[in-house]
Amino acid sequence: MLKRSLIILSIAFAAFTSRAQTADDVYNQYLDFNLARLQGETDKALTLGQDLIPNLDKLKANARINFYYAIGNLFENDGQSVKAQEYYEKVAAAVPDYYVVQRALGYLYMKDVTALGDKLNANRFNKDEAKRLTSLYTAAVKKALPCLEKAQACDPNDDTLSLIKSLYKNINDAQGAATLNGRLKALSKNCIDLLDDK
Repeated sequence: MLKRSLIILSIAFAAFTSRAQTADDVYNQYLDFNLARLQGETDKALTLGQDLIPNLDKLKANARINFYYAIGNLFENDGQSVKAQEYYEKVAAAVPDYYVVQRALGYLYMKDVTALGDKLNANRFNKDEAKRLTSLYTAAVKKALPCLEKAQACDPNDDTLSLIKSLYKNINDAQGAATLNGRLKALSKNCIDLLDDK
C-alpha cells in the first residue's frame, strides 16, 4: 500500500512540475506574443497574451509593464475598453510619465464623460436626476483631465487642448482653466515616450 501511494504521489508530482513554467518559458511566451503583435497577427497575439497573464509574475518588471501596455492596446483595438483600461492603469501607476498611456487612458475615460453628458442632457428637466448625473459627470471629467493634461504637456495637440479647455468650462472650473498653462509647463519636464522592457 505504501509503495502504491508513493508511486501515485510521484506521478502527481511529475505532472505538476511538468506544467509549472519557468521564467525562461514565460519570457519565451512573451517573445512569441511580441512577434505575433509585430507581424499584425492580432487574434494570435490576443490569445498568446491572455495565456501569458496568469504567469506575468515570472517576467521582469520592465517586461511586465511593456506587456501591460501591449495587451491593453490590443484590447482597445479589439473594442474591449474595460480590459484595455485595466492594463493601461497598471502602466500609468508604474510609469506615470509615460504620456502615451496617459493619452490612451484619457480618451478611454472620455467615453464615460460622453455617456454621462448624454444622460445629463436627456435628464436636464429632472432636477434630482440632473444633480446626481452632474456629480457623476464632474467626477468622470476630473478622472480624465490629469491624463489628458500629461499627454498635452508632452505631446501638444490642438484637439486635446481644445478638449481640456471645454471640459473645464463644462464643470465650471475657472481656476483649473486659468492655471492650465502652468500645469502643462510643469508636466512637460518629465516625459517618457518609450517603454524599456529590458
